[in-house]
Amino acid sequence: MGKPILNRAARVVLLLALASSTLSAPPAALRVTPDVRAALNRISADSLRGHLSFIASDALEGRGTPSRGLDIAAEYIAAQFRRAGLEPAGDGGYFQTASVTPRGADKPVQARNVIGVLRGSDPTLKDTYVLVTAHYDHLGIRPGEGDTIYNGANDDGSGTVSVIELASALASLKQRPRRSIVFMTFFGEEKGGLGSRYYGEHPIFPLDRTVADINLEQVGRTDSDEGPQVNNASMTGFDFSEVGEIFKAAGRLTGINVYKHPHNSDAFFGRSDNVSLANLGVPAHTLCVAYVYPDYHRASDHWDKIDYQNMARVDRSVALALVMIANNPQPPRWNAANPKATRYLEAWKKLHQETAAEHH
Repeated sequence: MGKPILNRAARVVLLLALASSTLSAPPAALRVTPDVRAALNRISADSLRGHLSFIASDALEGRGTPSRGLDIAAEYIAAQFRRAGLEPAGDGGYFQTASVTPRGADKPVQARNVIGVLRGSDPTLKDTYVLVTAHYDHLGIRPGEGDTIYNGANDDGSGTVSVIELASALASLKQRPRRSIVFMTFFGEEKGGLGSRYYGEHPIFPLDRTVADINLEQVGRTDSDEGPQVNNASMTGFDFSEVGEIFKAAGRLTGINVYKHPHNSDAFFGRSDNVSLANLGVPAHTLCVAYVYPDYHRASDHWDKIDYQNMARVDRSVALALVMIANNPQPPRWNAANPKATRYLEAWKKLHQETAAEHH
């Protein structure tokens, strides 16, 4: 019993030492294998359109938390995870059921995160996890004249169906990535990050073994208020950790310019579900195409306004970056040289120190 404890503690000490170093660039010589290329090519604009035309349809009534439409969306996502062959990873099949109180409400209510896992191939690294997430809720039905259903096609139906499509594509790999990849959609982001915060408080997979969370938000619309965003994607907190450079490298190989927005990259870091996990120490970022677009939080955010060809290209870039992280024995690190990352690095250290203490 003594030797494994010492080994575990030694690993934690080494990880803490690595976390104190500055960022290092990802390997320059990266090659997309035929197996990975075939998986990337399975990501289809038509498939994304098919999924989103249902998820963002009036039949789901805007997917408010809680609502009948949200429950239908959860069942649909679980069915797609089942179709892809993911292992169910919730506390009830693909569902993690939570009892929460939405912001401004008096009814704790029940809602569900939807979770599936593609098990890794490495005997050791398969017990570490890369998360790819999105929130599947939106604003529901609001009183008013005319169109009162807030369909949320881009926010965040686009991220939701991207998680579905990524699951299907990566599950087709003949050689699975070394780490396990977790595909998860959260409820209640529009109510204050309820689903992601609940998961952080009740993780299905140990947080100290969760090496990154890639959250997808607003990846479908290219008609940004700043002009067309074709073949562009931005990451929040781009240089808070090594994740941004990994995605930049993946983008170079897939024709997507992944960049740090001069203002929004930092400003939006705390405005999506990624921050629920970053606050606990997990390197977690949100990838988006358009931070602000004409229909943001309006009833007219409809599925026919999505640039599906561009979304497919962005999702191929995301898929490659996920494989890169999952196959790298060294997990992404917070950037100790960036003062904006300090609180998250300190949370990471605390997480791993607590884990070491538990093993002692």
